[in-house]
Amino acid sequence: MQTTFPKIEEAQRAWYIASAKNQVLGRLATKVALALMGKRKRTFCRDVDQGDYVVVTDVEALEVTGKKAENKIYKFHTGFIGGLQEYSFNTMQAKRPEDILMLAVRRMLPKTVQARAMLKRLKIYKGSAHQHGGQNPQPL
Repeated sequence: MQTTFPKIEEAQRAWYIASAKNQVLGRLATKVALALMGKRKRTFCRDVDQGDYVVVTDVEALEVTGKKAENKIYKFHTGFIGGLQEYSFNTMQAKRPEDILMLAVRRMLPKTVQARAMLKRLKIYKGSAHQHGGQNPQPL
């Protein structure tokens, strides 16, 4: 039996859409990360990036379980001395809800150069409106 290896030029990229309304952050991020990596495909190969495009809408309605809304802390550093900034989940959801999902998905992707290309195929929007209707995205 002969093993076939996929080529990056032959990658068939599909478009998926997911609504984050009343979804748990980790569960949704896992589904999105698997689609971006291409693990949902029969021809999955780790060294060939053949993942799909994912559009996520309504990210301001993401939920977390337990007391994570008050206890979960996001830390950023400006690069200057004393530049550590800390935000709780509630503050991040009010200021930048797109970054919550993007950070969760980014941390689930492999820590390689391919992950940057995968993240470019993730489109996140606050409301239910998006500009990718022409690609006919399928439900995730």
